[in-house]
Amino acid sequence: MGKNLLIFLSAAGVALLAILLLPTRSPSRSLWKWRRTSADLVVMNATIYTSDHSLPFAEAMAIRNGRILGVGNYSSVKDLVGYGTRELNLNGKVVIPGFIDSHAHFINGGLQMGQVELRGVESQDSFAKKVKEAVKDKVPGEWVLGGGWNNDLWGGDFPCISWIDDISPNNPVWLSRMDGHMGLANSLALKIAGITNDTHNPVGGTIVKTNDGEPTGLLVDSAMKLILSLIPEVSIHGRREAMVRASKYALMRGVTTMTDFGRYFPGASVDHVWHDLSDVYKWADSAGKMLIRVCLFFPMQTWSQVVDLFQEKGRALSQWIYLGGVKAFADGSLGSNSALFYEPYEDDPDNYGLQVTDIDWLLNATLESDKSGLQVAIHAIGDKANDMVLDMFDSVASFNGMRDRRFRIEHAQHLAQGATTRFGQQKVIASVQPDHLLDDADSAEKKLGAFRARKESYLFHSLLAGC
Repeated sequence: MGKNLLIFLSAAGVALLAILLLPTRSPSRSLWKWRRTSADLVVMNATIYTSDHSLPFAEAMAIRNGRILGVGNYSSVKDLVGYGTRELNLNGKVVIPGFIDSHAHFINGGLQMGQVELRGVESQDSFAKKVKEAVKDKVPGEWVLGGGWNNDLWGGDFPCISWIDDISPNNPVWLSRMDGHMGLANSLALKIAGITNDTHNPVGGTIVKTNDGEPTGLLVDSAMKLILSLIPEVSIHGRREAMVRASKYALMRGVTTMTDFGRYFPGASVDHVWHDLSDVYKWADSAGKMLIRVCLFFPMQTWSQVVDLFQEKGRALSQWIYLGGVKAFADGSLGSNSALFYEPYEDDPDNYGLQVTDIDWLLNATLESDKSGLQVAIHAIGDKANDMVLDMFDSVASFNGMRDRRFRIEHAQHLAQGATTRFGQQKVIASVQPDHLLDDADSAEKKLGAFRARKESYLFHSLLAGC
């Protein structure tokens, strides 16, 4: 189906299966009543997919104040046409509900769209060329930022400091991997951060070094904080532009609601998400610049602040901004060789991955967050990390008592035997991202071996069957 044949509808609570059909009124109603009940927009001559089995398709729809008043054939909604109603003839084009993206780092994505774009790069030469072009526009000492690279596209070898040092002698460089769990720094950035042969790995992170102990420029998970803490914060204007840029990109693809986990990754400041709430989202809401709806999750370290905000404002700050809950990390990612497994990586036999967060702290913070009524989402990719989080969720539910808490595991990507049924039994949401399968398809077997890659990875069907 051509892109020009698809129209995405953004309306508050856009699930069409919950349509409200208003009764028609007599023609003698007053102009005041007419204006009160008439539609702002009537869509007609369309192919409207409703998601409602009793009426899967319709040809017309009436909308007022962002809410659907009625749907059906044109005769069923024509009485809602009044003074000022816009009528839109779609000539048979398709209308579908707006998509809801359940996991994104929204403003971060918007920022990357304005930085060095390394997504899709397939060679060292192309990688270096992109960075070299960016350096030309920078004054000495200014940071060069970017990301999106995937080493699997050029054979699997990780980039290293020599790729970019000669072309960036006077500018610190930081380029994050596409998953946000690893990044490459140049020598100047490492010098500014004080990273040397003698620098030890922080808890939950790795400074990748050569066999001779020399830093390669790669930092994994919590080790990224050694660089991230030194990068100047993006201006308020820059972050606002990033939000608008990302919103327009999402709308072009029919996404009208975004679950945003913020600019929060291992090693990143927990304050970024809160700054973006006040500086970006609240500003956009008050200025009438929100283009899509967002549901916000906050770092679990700040759970008490989230509770205070819930108690003060409730779960909806406006029709555009909703408060979701709290988020934490159990491990890293497959592509960065930091997802936590029971067995080592095939291509790195001494490496089982990283436990990014102390389990005792994670348990206590989850207990308190859950007791306070917050929804808890925890990132887990490796099989051991997923089992660890499932065990912890089970303990928290037993301790705090049964309720509709809707624990989430973000990604649930690689699962040991029996784990898929536990999601259903424990009523834990498996928040999966099938797009990761496309990114990892060429490397999963190399990293995990044939059995784990084929039998214990991306078990979407098994997770659905266990619900």
